[in-house]
Amino acid sequence: MKTWVLAIGLLLVGCASQDRYIQWETEAPESFPKLTAIGYAPLDTQPAKEQSQRVLMAMQASKIAAYRELAEQVYGQQLSASSQVRDWMLSDDSIQASVSGVIRGAKVVKSYPAGEHYVTELELDFSQVWALYQQQNRPQKVKEVTYF
Repeated sequence: MKTWVLAIGLLLVGCASQDRYIQWETEAPESFPKLTAIGYAPLDTQPAKEQSQRVLMAMQASKIAAYRELAEQVYGQQLSASSQVRDWMLSDDSIQASVSGVIRGAKVVKSYPAGEHYVTELELDFSQVWALYQQQNRPQKVKEVTYF
């Protein structure tokens, strides 16, 4: 019995230490979604004296707001909440939200004034994101394994 267990152990060790060559192949996803996001910024409350400066600042703010919305869609939102109760009554209730991530490949579809706000519409095509990702990080799957 001991020799039989020893023989199986040696066989397994021999298989584990074989030299091998692994050939990798990149695999594309089956479908690529398109996400859209809209950012708004008020024109009148921008901290500038001239109207043209307020418009430029609102343009930038609405673009940042749209990028934040895209990041929320891609990465989700981190929520932190707390509540305090004193004498069986809610005395303090707070919630904080944050988002963090890198958005690559988004494009501005439209940017325009709408009443008292400036609006920016973004689109994120994941086929473009995948192509950019392929240039930086080449995800791979096993194509073939050759043992020697």
